[in-house]
Amino acid sequence: LNPNRVLSTVTFVLEDCSCRPACVSLKNCCEDYKQSCLQLAPHSSCMLGGRALRVLGLVLHPGSQLHCRFKGEIERDGFIDAEGHAYCVSPLLYETGWITVDISTDGKHFDRSAEFLSVHPSKADRAFEVTLVNSTQWQHYGTPNVGGQLKMTWNSSLIRADRINVELWGYREVDRGAAAGANGSSSLRAELSYLYSVGRNLPNSGGFSFIPEPKDDYRPWELGNIRIISSAESDGARDVEALWSAGHVLAWHLEQSFRDDSSAWARRKCLQWEVLEEKAPDFLSELVDCPCTLAQARADTGRFHTDYSCNIETGSVCSYHPGSAHCVRAIQASPVHGSGQQCCYDGMGALMVTGDSFGGGTPDRAHDWGSPPYREPPRVPGYSHWLYDVLSFCYCCLWSDLCQIYLKHRPSSECRKYQPPKAGVVLGDPHFITFDGLKYTFNGRGEYHLVSSPHRELSVQARTEQVKLHNGTLVKATQLCSVAMKEKTSDSVEVRLADGRLQVLRNQQVLPFTEQRWMDLHGVFVFVPCPENVTVSFSSGTAVEVRLLEGTMAVTVLLPAEFSNRTQGLLGVMNSDQADDLMTPLGEVVPADSTPGEIFTFGAGWNISNKSSLFTYDSEYLLDSYTSWSHDTTFVPNFSPPERPDGPLVSDMSVLCSGEGADFCKYDTLVAGSLSMGNATLRAYRSHQALEKALQPVVSCGWLTTPKNGKKDGTRYLEGDALSFSCDEGYTRHGSAERTCLDDGTWTGQQPQCVRGQSCAQLKSKINWSVFRIEDSYYTKGTSWSFANQMAYRLQTAHMFCIQHKRLHPPLEN
Repeated sequence: LNPNRVLSTVTFVLEDCSCRPACVSLKNCCEDYKQSCLQLAPHSSCMLGGRALRVLGLVLHPGSQLHCRFKGEIERDGFIDAEGHAYCVSPLLYETGWITVDISTDGKHFDRSAEFLSVHPSKADRAFEVTLVNSTQWQHYGTPNVGGQLKMTWNSSLIRADRINVELWGYREVDRGAAAGANGSSSLRAELSYLYSVGRNLPNSGGFSFIPEPKDDYRPWELGNIRIISSAESDGARDVEALWSAGHVLAWHLEQSFRDDSSAWARRKCLQWEVLEEKAPDFLSELVDCPCTLAQARADTGRFHTDYSCNIETGSVCSYHPGSAHCVRAIQASPVHGSGQQCCYDGMGALMVTGDSFGGGTPDRAHDWGSPPYREPPRVPGYSHWLYDVLSFCYCCLWSDLCQIYLKHRPSSECRKYQPPKAGVVLGDPHFITFDGLKYTFNGRGEYHLVSSPHRELSVQARTEQVKLHNGTLVKATQLCSVAMKEKTSDSVEVRLADGRLQVLRNQQVLPFTEQRWMDLHGVFVFVPCPENVTVSFSSGTAVEVRLLEGTMAVTVLLPAEFSNRTQGLLGVMNSDQADDLMTPLGEVVPADSTPGEIFTFGAGWNISNKSSLFTYDSEYLLDSYTSWSHDTTFVPNFSPPERPDGPLVSDMSVLCSGEGADFCKYDTLVAGSLSMGNATLRAYRSHQALEKALQPVVSCGWLTTPKNGKKDGTRYLEGDALSFSCDEGYTRHGSAERTCLDDGTWTGQQPQCVRGQSCAQLKSKINWSVFRIEDSYYTKGTSWSFANQMAYRLQTAHMFCIQHKRLHPPLEN
C-alpha cells in the first residue's frame, strides 16, 4: 500500500493538526480536528467583502476575543452573537478563488483554519446586492432628458441595524511611482475607496431615493459602487458587514460640465482616450481568434464560455451588442496583457463583426473576469475591464457620436486562424471513441490513463467499477465511476459518481456547488450548470466534460490543436490517423481489427501507477478495491454477450437500438440486462456525434469591407458564401460585382471601388484614341494595351480608373 495514494494532498497544515479532507470518512483524524479544521457558512462571498461568514462548530462566550486573518495578511476582528456563534466578515479583495482564513481566540495563536470562495461581483448572491432601480437612468443621468430621483432597494433583513448609511465608493488605478514595476509587478495599484455618503442615519427600510448633485471635487472618480452599512459604523469603515451595488459608471455624480453639455464632455473624453490607446501596448495581436460559428463557440468549452450579458438561453437580451443572439468570452486572458476576447453571433449562427454592425463582439484590454495572479491592474476582476473598456464605450458610444473611434480600437476578431478542438469520449460499458474517431470497447476494472501528455503535463485518468444490477447482482462488465485530471501545477480535480449523483473534488476535498455554478481554482475552472453536468477547463484550453445519463457516466475530453502528436493513452494519439490509436505505453501499435481479448490486453497496459494516481481514496471500499492494484487481473469481462432471440429485452432493444451507435446500445442492454443503460449509452453516443458535427472545421476567407460610396449585400465570410457590391447613385463600380469565398480561403474577383463620374469604357469614343480591350473597367499591373495610333502603352500601377474631366488616372506612359 502506497501511503501517497491515500493522503497525497494536504489542504493546509496547522501547528498541531493536519486538516486532511479524507480523514473524516476514514475515521483517522487527529484529536483536535473538529476544533482546528473548520467550515464557513455561507462558503462564498463577493470579492468586495462585507459578508458575515459563520464559523461552524465554534461556539464562544459573547465576550470572547475573535480574530480572523485572511490570506495570512489581512487581519480583522470577528464578532460573536448572543448565541455564541462566531463570525468572520469577508474583507475587500481584488481577486477571486479560494481564500484561506486563520482564526484566533486569544489574539496570539491562529490555530484554526477554514476557507471561503471569493467570487466575481457579477456572480455573487443577488440577494445581498443593492439594486439600482432603472439602471438605464443611473447610467445616463445628466444626459439630455435624463434626470429626477434615483432609487435603490435592498433586503433590509440582511443589515443588522435599524438605521443605515448609504455611501459612494469609487474605483481607480493609481501609479505606484518610479520604483514600481520591478519583478514583473504592475506599476499601477488598484484602489476602491470611500468618497462620500449619499445619506446618513436613514431608516433601514429597504429603499432610498435621492436627487444627486454634481461633485466637481470628485471628478477623477468615474466608476464605483453604492455601499450600505449600519449607521453605528464610521464613514468608510473597511471590512464591516455591508451590502454593495453592482459596479457602474458614475454618470449621476459627474461634474457640472457633464450636465451642461454631456455630448461635448463625452466627445472630449473619447478623444483623450484615443490618444492613450494610440500609446498603449498592442493587445489585439495576442488574442485567440473567434470560432467561426455559434455551434463551434458553444462546443469549445475549454476555451470559450457564455457571456451572460448576451445569452441565447435567457432570451438573447444583448443591450451592448444589438442584433446578436449570443456572445461568448475566451475563458483565459491573454498571457502578456491579461486581455479578453469576446465573440458574438447572429440568430443564424454566423460570426458578427463590428465592421458590419455594432452588434459584433468587442475584445477587451482587460479581461472582464480578471486573470491570475489578480489583485494588480489590469488583472483585477471586473474593475479593470470597466475602467479600460466600459468607460470608453460610454464616452464614445453611449454619450456621444464617436463610436467609430471606439470600434477602431476594439474591432471584432475574425476566425481565419481558429482551429476547433478534437474530442474523444468514453461512454457506457466502457466504449471508447478516440480523438481520431476509432471505436472500440475495453471492459477493464481499475484505474487507467485516458490522456497523458508531457505537453502541458496533462493527465486525465479514469476509474471503472463492476456493473451492479438493480437486484445487487454483479455482472461481467464495467462502467466509469470517476475521472481525475490535472495540468502542470494546477489543482487536481476529480469528478466521481457518489450516491447516484456527480461529486466534484478539489485536491481530495469535496467542492460545494450549492451557492456557485462556476469556480475559479488554481490553473483550472469548474462549471456545474446542473447536477448532471460538470465541465472542467484548463489553462491550455483542454476541457473535460462529465455527463450523468440515467445513472451512467460519460466523459468527453476536448484538446486544442497544439496537442497534435503529443497524446497517448486510451483515447489514442491525436493526429488524424486511426492506424496508431491503439498504441501501447511501449510504443507498439495494436491493429484496430484485433480480437476483443487482444484489445483488452492493450487497455490493461494503460493502468496508472501508484505514484501517478490523481484519485482520492477516502473510504474503506476505495482503499480495499484500488490501492493494492490499478488493474484487476482477476476480472475477465464478457467480450461477446450472447443474444437470445427469445430474451425478454430483445424486442424492445431492437426498437431502441437503431442507427448510429446501435452496436454499443445493444451490447450494454444485454450485458446489464437494462434498457435504461442501453438508452444512456445511445444518448451519450448521439451527443458525441452532435459535438463532432458542431466542431467540424470550416474555411473562412476573412471580412471584406463595404466600398466607400457603395453597398455590400451579405455578412457571411465562410466557404461558399457570396457577397454582392453596388455603388450609390452618381458613382461607378470598378472591380467585381460579386465575390465568392473559395475552399482555399481566398475570394474570387477583385475588391470593388466606387468612383464618381463615367467609366473609362464610356469615355473611349470621346477621346482621341480608343481602347480595343476593356476588362470590367479594372486593370492589372503589367497588362499591355493597344491604341489607334499604334503606340504601345503599359500600366505602371495596380489600379487605373476614370476621374473627373474625362481623364485616365494615373495617365498612360509610353
